[in-house]
Amino acid sequence: MIIIGEKINGTIPSVKKAIEEKDEKIIHDLAVRQADAGADYIDVCAGTTPEIEVETLKWLMSIVQDATDKPLCIDSPNPRTIETVFGYARKPGIINSVSLEGDKCEVIYPLIQGTDWQVIALTCDNKGIPSDVKTRIDITEALVERAEKYGITPDRIHIDPLVIALATDNQSLIKFIETMKIIKAKYNNIKITSGLSNISFGMPLRRVINQTFLTLAIYAGMDSAIMDPCNRDMMATLLATEALLGRDRYCRKFTNAYRKGKIGPKKD
Repeated sequence: MIIIGEKINGTIPSVKKAIEEKDEKIIHDLAVRQADAGADYIDVCAGTTPEIEVETLKWLMSIVQDATDKPLCIDSPNPRTIETVFGYARKPGIINSVSLEGDKCEVIYPLIQGTDWQVIALTCDNKGIPSDVKTRIDITEALVERAEKYGITPDRIHIDPLVIALATDNQSLIKFIETMKIIKAKYNNIKITSGLSNISFGMPLRRVINQTFLTLAIYAGMDSAIMDPCNRDMMATLLATEALLGRDRYCRKFTNAYRKGKIGPKKD
């Protein structure tokens, strides 16, 4: 399971404050904590006004790359911003994200052509986020076909089927899993990813719903997740699920994480 650490995001109040005050220590510590907790990539998202997004992303990228050797996941809704800051990454990582909205494919795909960079591809277009499975599949096929024109193979793509809030659509998880299975059957080496918190929006006990979603999605074939690796309960759920699915030989990852105090009750 590939973990993309989500905590360095300017939409989070504490991170927004750190950005406004140029508090490097908070950003540095967040990067180190996520890396130590098991993140494979560190997402960096400015979450600021467009006028200062590029400047903020460069600042965040510099701090994170000085703090850890984990590759970046460069996160912005504006493909031109990603294009501008792309050269400041010291090693290949993940672009977050591309979709059929506007000219995103025409900006992002040429940017990573001939590199080892991966990309998160969202199943949405200029009409928004579809609620049905067929449209998500159609968008996925279009995204993969456009990627192929630039020599970008499916194994470098993380498709995000964009799970809808359960409170809005109680078939949300079912549609997500159905979409995922069809995509993986068509492209056997493509990756499926998701953020974990959208499904529980508007519901009580959000943490329980998020953890259960993670378990079911991993079982159904999800390959990566944009999540908080410092959330001990979420990491315990992930590691337990992988152990139960026979992906953790002798349960070493689970037991080592427990012994090191990364999961389970906090040790004094």
